[in-house]
Amino acid sequence: METIELSTSGLRVSKICLGTMTFGEQNTEAQAHAQLDYAVERGINFIDTAEMYPVQPRAATYGATEKIIGTWLKRQPRDRFIVATKVAGPSRGMDWMRDGRLDPANITEAIDGSLRRLGTDYVDLYQIHWPGRNVPMFGQNVFDPTRERPGAPIEELLATLGKLIRAGKVRAIGVSNETSWGISEFVKVAERDGLPRIASIQNAYSLMNRSFEQSLDETCFREKVALLAYSPLAFGQLTAKYVDDPHAVGRLNLFPKTWSPRYVRPATYEGARLYRDLARAHGVSPTALALAWCYSRWFVACTIIGATSVDQLRENIDAYTTTLSDDVRAAINTIHAGLTNPAQ
Repeated sequence: METIELSTSGLRVSKICLGTMTFGEQNTEAQAHAQLDYAVERGINFIDTAEMYPVQPRAATYGATEKIIGTWLKRQPRDRFIVATKVAGPSRGMDWMRDGRLDPANITEAIDGSLRRLGTDYVDLYQIHWPGRNVPMFGQNVFDPTRERPGAPIEELLATLGKLIRAGKVRAIGVSNETSWGISEFVKVAERDGLPRIASIQNAYSLMNRSFEQSLDETCFREKVALLAYSPLAFGQLTAKYVDDPHAVGRLNLFPKTWSPRYVRPATYEGARLYRDLARAHGVSPTALALAWCYSRWFVACTIIGATSVDQLRENIDAYTTTLSDDVRAAINTIHAGLTNPAQ
């Protein structure tokens, strides 16, 4: 497995990162450990989680994913792995997570809880899961100034994260679900005030959601911020299982449609059908087509893959060796041009 340095962080990570949001909900501890073991066999050293996982979040399972990773880490040489986790932003109704704010006190409480659950003294990459300020995200396509709300300024957030670095609890920092303005502001404030610089941005990117190409690609290139692409299979839509079988077992049928409405829009199902037909016409699986696209994009530093079985994980990793022809890439762009904000 190819590895890269994550921006200027000093962290050496595999090009594929194992996402873990199913651990503790769709996967038992034993199943999760089997996935982790297999990922390591295939050369993956990068593991991503979050305090709010598993998904769909519930009070009863809050923090379960980190605990499961923690029991696995106990029998591993800690320094072989890059472990990333996240502090939640404003609670989005998850009132079991502290007081729902993103501020110095909550960040400090959150990292201590994550370290305890993970059973480790430090996290390699600590990320802000979503902004505390008003931004369009999770399916919102436009900025709405009427949704403005108070929040801790970026200076305070970076100063707090800097304290965690100095205390040895965190090695590098990143953001998630951010905008071009947010990236530029985080970098500007860090350079102006001598505060830690963000190494990465974890945003959705897939055949169904290419909004990153609309200025974030340039921003991250110029500011040297690495993209960790999440949801490359669009919550399973790009495997084509839901267009092949509307009753297929998976997150979109297990959880309320209100949790991730962007993945159940009519255009999303239409896109899944078109990409499925393109893949099969060229002799590859829909999964391989979707992942090969992400793996090959110049601005994707790492692709975060998730699975509910080792067989699925194997297919996801195997797709790394799939090469898409120029004709297939042209067909992908034609399909994309005909879809209207399917999962953005």
